[in-house]
Amino acid sequence: MFDQILRIPKEKVLEPLAQGPLKNTNPTTMTVIACGVSVAAGVTAWQGQTGLTLGLWFLNRFLDGLDGTIARVNHKQSDFGGYLDIVLDMVAYVSIPLGMALGMNEKNVFLALALLFAAFYINSAAWMMLAANLEKRGQGATTKKEFTTVTMPRAIIEGGETILFYSLFILFPERLTILFGLLAVLVLASATLQVSWAHRNIREKIG
Repeated sequence: MFDQILRIPKEKVLEPLAQGPLKNTNPTTMTVIACGVSVAAGVTAWQGQTGLTLGLWFLNRFLDGLDGTIARVNHKQSDFGGYLDIVLDMVAYVSIPLGMALGMNEKNVFLALALLFAAFYINSAAWMMLAANLEKRGQGATTKKEFTTVTMPRAIIEGGETILFYSLFILFPERLTILFGLLAVLVLASATLQVSWAHRNIREKIG
């Protein structure tokens, strides 16, 4: 919900690193490393290592933000880099809740996880296709002067809210069923709002 606002201070914090010691780093390499960290977080979540999982999750989010800044300030942006970043983000978003659920090994948690993943699946289609349509219509990231490769339609649950929820997953595993369910509802609400916005704003008459 607040990602567009938070990206400005985030970029100011990360730019000295991106322009300094990490100037010659390949941003795609950073993206892949971030993904590896997220998978490791999923494994430690499965093993019930709360502190390590939380640290790896924050490291993943830090690296995920850093790869885009490195690409932007050093003129290394590419369509493939942006594409891979989104795909591997999905790996991160799956790894930790799956690891948490495996660690808890409770029927109610698995049912809530299934609902959460279903919400992710629906929401991915809603926002990706909306972003594609906006890019096609010349209302994309370049026009809006966004930092991302493609435009990111506003939603109830964005990156900042995801960081908060996943941190709560890790810190309060005994509340996973409720937390998974709550996030699923909010993600589905995001998808519904985006479909509603698309219905009002990007319809075309045929014939």
